[in-house]
Amino acid sequence: MTEKTISAHVIETGESNFAVDIAVSGHHIKGDEPLDVEGGNLGPAPYDLLTAALGECTAITVRWYARQHAWPLDKVEVKLTHHKEGVQDIFTKEVILQGAELTEEQRTRLIAIAAKCPVHKTITSSPTIITSAG
Repeated sequence: MTEKTISAHVIETGESNFAVDIAVSGHHIKGDEPLDVEGGNLGPAPYDLLTAALGECTAITVRWYARQHAWPLDKVEVKLTHHKEGVQDIFTKEVILQGAELTEEQRTRLIAIAAKCPVHKTITSSPTIITSAG
């Protein structure tokens, strides 16, 4: 949860019709499309990664908040779905909080915090994307 600039490099590999290698922040990920859209299913598809990013950010944000308040959160789990209804993207997030000693007030606050993670805010805002030729 930082304000730094993140750079990513994505390049086709030729391993399938749509396979790419993704380099971001010192990590390497393979991306692809599923077989039913003529990909090789060699890695997550773009919306898979977007959905996973939303879940990752939610879990990290909830954990961060619980740590800041020394709340007895044992484990956070996030289950997500994404689908389209026409042109509308629909994401669902189920946040599962494990911690027998959490109060109802703490649980309620953590669920509210789950809706305020940076990726959630980005998806629900109007980000600016600048595209140029290289």
